[in-house]
Amino acid sequence: MTFKKAVNFYPHIITEGSIIERLKREFNYPLDDTLSNALMIYNETGEALLEKIYREYIDIAESSDLPIMLLTPTWRTNKERTINANVDMKTINSDAFLFVDTIRKSYSNFSEKIYIGGLTGCKGDAYKPEEALSENDSYHFHKEQIQVLADAGVDFLFASTLPALTEAIGIAKAMSETKKDYVISFVIRDNGKLLDGTLLTDAIKIIDDSASTPPLFYLTNCIHPDVLHKSFINLNDEDAILKKRLFGIQANASDKSPEELDTLENLDADSPSNWARGMFDLNKKYNLKILGGCCGTDARYISSVVNLLKSTP
Repeated sequence: MTFKKAVNFYPHIITEGSIIERLKREFNYPLDDTLSNALMIYNETGEALLEKIYREYIDIAESSDLPIMLLTPTWRTNKERTINANVDMKTINSDAFLFVDTIRKSYSNFSEKIYIGGLTGCKGDAYKPEEALSENDSYHFHKEQIQVLADAGVDFLFASTLPALTEAIGIAKAMSETKKDYVISFVIRDNGKLLDGTLLTDAIKIIDDSASTPPLFYLTNCIHPDVLHKSFINLNDEDAILKKRLFGIQANASDKSPEELDTLENLDADSPSNWARGMFDLNKKYNLKILGGCCGTDARYISSVVNLLKSTP
């Protein structure tokens, strides 16, 4: 089943939880300053640790027979960063997909419910919208990595933790040219606005109208479930665009703002049970079918929300 068909068919899809933050805080792994976790696939220790984390999330999905979205470790492997790191951009992005795909294939029959997204992120700091690229600059900056990921064989393309509309438009245009299904995911505040001040509903409408093929759907990420609850209220939760186009959330364990999170030395986290209840409520009240984790989460959080989904009609 294709990713698009799966999204339309399954009532619930989970995503991976945190990876990069877990590597830093839980495992104290020294991430590369330029390419983050991407280079881990080239050393035995890093490869084993990354595989362990992916498998934790897949095992939860398999045990509950829920489809899962995984993302390639390519959030920072754009052309500029790979040049600065003296790494071939095409090779590392392709190898990153092959790494995750090899894990997928080891799951035999369940592999058909594992969907791999080619991940890209904004050029600058995801919490600083003032660093966002213009629409035109974004298109030209991101298009090469996006095309490489599409050619590698990912099931879909995924732009994560976007703080500003202009850069998101450029990414969407580049992704639409590949003819692959793609997803745009924003960081928002509890007032329903992107970090650059654009209303989420306006951002969705503008991107849908700007790209030759609109995203398959939209997500929010790097925010606590309570932030999205409040956003729905401030955006008018009856807004048709939200019901039609916003499909889910990869949620932080912390309810703090981006500015507060950016200065934290120690991890701030809600309990897995409280977090999962917030996620479950989003699913039931707003029909958000795609649920997963971002910073501060781990297998306990994903298990908790899966248990609620499976135990409640």
